[in-house]
This record gives sequence, C-alpha cells and structure tokens, in this order.
Amino acid sequence: MDATASRAPQHPVPPAVAARWALGTFVLGNLVIVEILFFTAGTGKNSVLTVAKFVGLHAAVVLLFQLLLVARLPWLDRRIGMDRLTVWHRWVGFTLLWTILTHAVLVVLGYALLDDASMVKTFFALAGVPASLLGIGAAAIVVVVAAVSVRPVRRRLRYETWHGVHLLLYLALGLAFVHQLLETTTFSSSWFAKAYWWLLWLFAFGALVTGRILVPLWRNAYHRFRVTAVTPEADDVVSVSVTGRHLDRFPARAGQFCIWRFPGHNRWWQANPFSLSAAPDGHTLRLTAKAVGTTSAGLRDVPVGSRVFVEGPYGAFTSVHRTRPGALLIAGGVGITPIRALLEEEPAGDVVVLHRVRSEAGAVLADEVRALVADRGGRLHLLTGRTSDGATPFAPDSLRALVPDIAERDVYVCGPPAMTSAVLGALRELDVPARRVHSERFGLA
Repeated sequence: MDATASRAPQHPVPPAVAARWALGTFVLGNLVIVEILFFTAGTGKNSVLTVAKFVGLHAAVVLLFQLLLVARLPWLDRRIGMDRLTVWHRWVGFTLLWTILTHAVLVVLGYALLDDASMVKTFFALAGVPASLLGIGAAAIVVVVAAVSVRPVRRRLRYETWHGVHLLLYLALGLAFVHQLLETTTFSSSWFAKAYWWLLWLFAFGALVTGRILVPLWRNAYHRFRVTAVTPEADDVVSVSVTGRHLDRFPARAGQFCIWRFPGHNRWWQANPFSLSAAPDGHTLRLTAKAVGTTSAGLRDVPVGSRVFVEGPYGAFTSVHRTRPGALLIAGGVGITPIRALLEEEPAGDVVVLHRVRSEAGAVLADEVRALVADRGGRLHLLTGRTSDGATPFAPDSLRALVPDIAERDVYVCGPPAMTSAVLGALRELDVPARRVHSERFGLA
C-alpha cells in the first residue's frame, strides 16, 4: 500500500452519510409510531376532525424535529455541519408552518360542520377553550416567525432583530406542548401513547437545553477564556488570540468555528461566527476576522485580558471527512482562515492551495500560508484580479489546468457565497465525486 494513501482516514461509511441515515431513521421511526398511535386511538367526531387530528400529530413530530436541528448536538454538527442543519431547519420550518395552518383550518372547519355554524363564529368559540387558545397562540407565533424569515424581509432586518423575533419560537414550543397535553385523546389514548409523547418531548427539549445552554455555560465556566493578544494583520483584518484553563480538553479541530462574544467590549447579544485561523494546540485559540460589521470592526480595540464567551466548536469542515491522500484547498478572501488551520494538520505530501484575492496585498495571512505550504512540499496559487476584469479562475477549464488530477483529490472550499457556488458548480462539471467535496458557509441564520 502507498504510504501516503494510508494517511487518508478510512471510513466504512462516510461520517456525513452515517449521520444522515441516523437522522432519517430517527424521523421515519417516529412517523411510523405516530401512524400506529393514530390508527389505534379511534376517530374524531367527524371525518374532518379525524383528518385534523392526523395532521396535528404529524405537526408535533415536525416541531420536535425542528428542535433537534438547532440543538447543536456535537455528533450531528461535526458530521453534517451547522450550515446544512440550518438550511434543513429553514425548509422544515416552512413545512411546519403549512402543516400547522392546515391543522388549524381543519379543526375550525370540522367543528363548524359539527355545530352547523360559520367558521368565523366557530373560531371565536374555540378561542374561548384553553386548549384551543394555546394552539392558536402557538400557530400565530409560527406565522410571525415565518413571515420575518422570508428572504426579502430577512435581508432588511438586523440579525439581532430577526434573532429576537425568532426566540419567540421557544414560547410557541411551550404553548404547543401544553396544547397537546390538554388534548387527552393525544396523550392518554393508551399508556404507550402517554410514555411515547412524554419521552419524545423530554428528549427534544433536553437536547435543546443541553446543546444551546448547559454545554456553553459549563465550558466557559471551566475554561475561563481570556484575550491574550490582538494582532492587526491588515488595515481591515485583525487576529485575536484567546487562552484559558485546560484548553487541551477543548474539543476543537482545525477547520471548525466558534461563536464569539466579548462581554466587556460589546453588548451580550452581539456575537459572530469566526473560524479558528490556527489549529488548536491545547494552549491557544486564534480567530482572524475582517471588518465587515460593527462587532468585527471593533475587534482591534478589544482589551488584552478581557473575558471571552465562546460557543462551540462547530462545523464539519475538518479532516475527519478526508477520503483521499491528495487535497485541494480553495479559499476566497478571509475564507483562508480555516484553510490555513487545516494546513497545520496536513501531512507532508500532495496538497494544493488556491487563494482568490483582489490583489496580493489583500491576501490574509499570506506569509503563514506560504510557509505552511512550503513545509509540506505543496503548491500555492495566489489568484488575483477582479471577476469583472474577466478573471475566471474557477471555471472548470481553469481549475483543470491548475490541478489536472482534481477529480482524485478531496476538495475543501471556503469563501464568499458567490465564489463557493461557482466552485461547487465547476466541481460538478469536472465530475468530482460529491463525497470528496467539503464546503461550509459560516453564519448564525
């Protein structure tokens, strides 16, 4: 066996595939259980209410699935990536919206037919029933959150505003839980139904509270992160080094990112996802950021010694997913930061780095990247120029010219959304297998 080939991780099943299968099996398994509970619990007061009950039970499963997608469970996050989980969360969210609205309309219609009354009169009558009122409240919150999550509206809102509205979903979850609890035919049709729903809700809520609250609080209390250095890298780029206690036990890998808060410098709700720009060494964490917003622009003024609140690490942009000994690392602008960290884990051998920048002066961490590539006997191509000037370095023919054996490599891509999309499209045209393409779009929303 070739010595370099043995360096590529050998997975009988790729980690991302295993995670998708596990997640899909979990969802399908619960849907099967819900179907069994529905058909064994009896019908509603009329056919419309029976269908409404069927839709409502499935809405509950979709709602709980939503919790798992945003619970930031390490096992899922490191295999699938927060960006993909967030995309799934978005589409599942709109599925949840239409499922809840369908359930609500059918309930009103069913009781209107039962009482031979108008739907408007029936709606207000149901609003006077506690169980129904809680369901109406949950549905109203979901509608509001969905409305502000539509792309044209979302683009006009500050992240903090959108996030504040989005937090109302936790209130909707509580209302939906009590609504379902009060619907005795759902919770108490049998001892199995009661045990199943309690366990499912406790598991989902427990995963959310653990991943989003308890783990971050415990890690920050344990590690006590502090700023040790602030280093300007360019006029609009700065690196911040952070240390803490027992960082050798902080489970970060090169290529991952954390969500960073600087409580003494910014408001507590202001947070940014920044990649680790150096492989964790057990003593220091480093982020490198470009000034593109209020929080990132003020990083060069963060006092040395100040406290840092760190959430994470997150992301699947790591060497865990390597399948081949050869690697192609493609970065755009400040997207070089996780690529630079990955280089530290790269063994000597066949590595190629493509870094797209407007000018050589704008190449972030250029000296470090150049030194790391040289130490590993690799190749670095600094691709300069503006796309508007006709420079298309990521066209299929251009990529093939730079890296003739591109289809035989693992390809890591990190950069602005437009660049990432262009590269991924080119890789598809070049028949690079999807399992060898690794990309991650970092963001909170």
